[in-house]
Amino acid sequence: MRYFITGTAGFIGFHLARRLLQDGHTITGLDGMTHYYNIKLKQMRHAALAQFPAFHPVIAMLEDREAVEKAIAEADADVIIHLAAQAGVRYSLENPKAYLSSNLEGSWNILEIARQVGIGHLMLASTSSIYGANASIPFRETDRADEPLTFYAATKKSMELMAHSYSHLYKIPTTAFRFFTVYGPWGRPDMALFKFVKNILEDQPIEIYGEGAMSRDFTYIDDLVEAVVRLSKIVPSEPSRIADARVETLSHQAPFRIINIGGGQPQTLMTFVETVEKSLGRTARRRLLPMQKGDVPHTFASPDLLYALTGYKPDTTLDVGVEAFVSWYLEACDELNTAPKELVA
Repeated sequence: MRYFITGTAGFIGFHLARRLLQDGHTITGLDGMTHYYNIKLKQMRHAALAQFPAFHPVIAMLEDREAVEKAIAEADADVIIHLAAQAGVRYSLENPKAYLSSNLEGSWNILEIARQVGIGHLMLASTSSIYGANASIPFRETDRADEPLTFYAATKKSMELMAHSYSHLYKIPTTAFRFFTVYGPWGRPDMALFKFVKNILEDQPIEIYGEGAMSRDFTYIDDLVEAVVRLSKIVPSEPSRIADARVETLSHQAPFRIINIGGGQPQTLMTFVETVEKSLGRTARRRLLPMQKGDVPHTFASPDLLYALTGYKPDTTLDVGVEAFVSWYLEACDELNTAPKELVA
């Protein structure tokens, strides 16, 4: 099949594109190569994908409607998977306009172009952050999710709403997945695992917010990719509706479904830190800090809908996933610390 994926120089987009390329599919990958974090890492990801002849990179911003339109037309894709976004909960407090431009205007461009080309399946990356401080545990897709605590979460919820309207108006089959704390090799430097490993190895203190009492439903990257690949083959439509109305989110007004991707096995941040220490064979210098503005105390995915649709749910244990990241980091850190070079498209 032919896939058009946004964000292929990003953490999740890279892993998904590589898996689909290994499976024999053709990928057109669009990425803006922004400097939100070390662009060298983004260049390394695209360089790894470039080893596959079926990978076709396009360097362009989501907001550049003409460039995105041209890229999608040339890709002639069966499926569009929209992963690119301005990420990061805390950065949304510093630069909210970046989220407005990328996550709303950029996503609207994808919706408009998907309408124009009549795409067979549109898949969109949302986030568990939209559940906010949800009191119901575990978080189910049928729970209310209209009290976001950050502008990042608000833009992702808004993208879901825009996508539902387009799905209804133009009959675009659309799956929106809500990711839960994804981690693993090639991960982002602004995320906790990367920071913890780097600082412990450099004998620098690590900052643990919520004094370690917060918990997260950590999802290993390979598990998430497996879920997305399986869902790509399940086009939202009445024939795919499951019988359990308690968990099914397939809209009665549109071929549109929301689905969690998480294993439903949350761990405390302190357990996470201890797992990193065990993998490195070192003890961290810990700085316990209060929760930051916009943080939520817990995330906890219900995997019931994902399992009902695919027969699969994430199950990689934290110690296995952290060990895989540490192994990658130790191999990649020297190259990451070299001066970045401009990527040639």
